[in-house]
Amino acid sequence: MLKLIAERLSQRGATVRFPEHATAMLPAGYRGRPQISDAPCAAECAACADACPTNAIVIRDGAVSLDLGCCLFCGECARVCPQEKISFTNDYRMAARRREDLIVRAGVPYALAAPYEDDRFRRSFRLRQVSAGGSGAEEAEINVLQTVVFDMARWGIQLVASPRHGDAVVVTGPVTRAMKAALQITYDAMAAPKLVIAVGVSAISGGPWQGENEATKERSNEATKERSNEATKGAQVGGEERAVLGGVNRISGARRKRRK
Repeated sequence: MLKLIAERLSQRGATVRFPEHATAMLPAGYRGRPQISDAPCAAECAACADACPTNAIVIRDGAVSLDLGCCLFCGECARVCPQEKISFTNDYRMAARRREDLIVRAGVPYALAAPYEDDRFRRSFRLRQVSAGGSGAEEAEINVLQTVVFDMARWGIQLVASPRHGDAVVVTGPVTRAMKAALQITYDAMAAPKLVIAVGVSAISGGPWQGENEATKERSNEATKERSNEATKGAQVGGEERAVLGGVNRISGARRKRRK
């Protein structure tokens, strides 16, 4: 036991300073929010759109747009583009409050999610996570936020076991037919005002599961029907741990509590 204590003391603090050191700890080759340059495309070139496995890229009248709600960050578009029009930055911030804000266009500033006006989420923000047919990828990223490395509880953000204790439903996965009713029950059990947060492309657009028979046509926000007497709001967040943590922080307006 003494050896274990000595080893732990020698490790010092493992919790990262976020967001100050978030970029410094990114691994090599990290693909963050993509950007589209103003450089003209080659004549009749659609290589990037053709290479995209989820149809996230649309070319209309020579203008290229990329939908982060569908993008898998595979990097194929950047690899095949002869003009290097699309590139991936190391910016992990991608959370948006509206679906249309996830569209990346050349020369258009990206609209990051702003905190909701209600101050009730600033000091305490409780999340009830529902895996609605997820692959386990986004779920693993959310789980790691509870570890000593990210420690999201320092901002008053915690996962709860009961929706009755939650402020937001965090949805992962494409919302399969088997999970649609469970997701609706969870949503109905949560007191208003409440948020619906879609994490990852599967929850936002279906991602690679678009068109599958077991996936419902409704995605997260649409699968939870809004009641007339409830104030329901939504948000879309990327599935990587820094994107999730940064997005939840921005949406709730959470501030780190000062430790005495």
